[in-house]
Amino acid sequence: MAIRTKRVYDPKEDADGVRVLVDRLWPRGFTKERLQADLWLRDAAPSDALRKWFHRDFSQWEAFRERYVSELDGRPQVVDELVELSRKGTLTLLFAARDAHVNHAVVLKEYLDGKSEVLTERTDHSSDNVGAFRDA
Repeated sequence: MAIRTKRVYDPKEDADGVRVLVDRLWPRGFTKERLQADLWLRDAAPSDALRKWFHRDFSQWEAFRERYVSELDGRPQVVDELVELSRKGTLTLLFAARDAHVNHAVVLKEYLDGKSEVLTERTDHSSDNVGAFRDA
């Protein structure tokens, strides 16, 4: 499972796999053809209130991360959809923020990476348990 983040302004590459726009707002000046996204998941983005709060004070990065993760916890359908897409191949999360390192897509990628690790562990352990029951 490979999850990447990429600015919408960067050119599309074959290695991008499935390209998902994870911004609540459509990037200014972009057509669908120019963006070349396979999917737009607005609900994967922070709420309008959280987005506006963070844009007023970027020094609140850690507080923003915590609040955004809390929002993601409340959106299991969106998270499950992204995890499922990533299991099929490379998933590229597209965002329009200027800073490639301090933005919601970075937090979302880390969150999804953590979810995939939990799912992998469950799968690994469940297969171990099945074997144990068979031996008994």
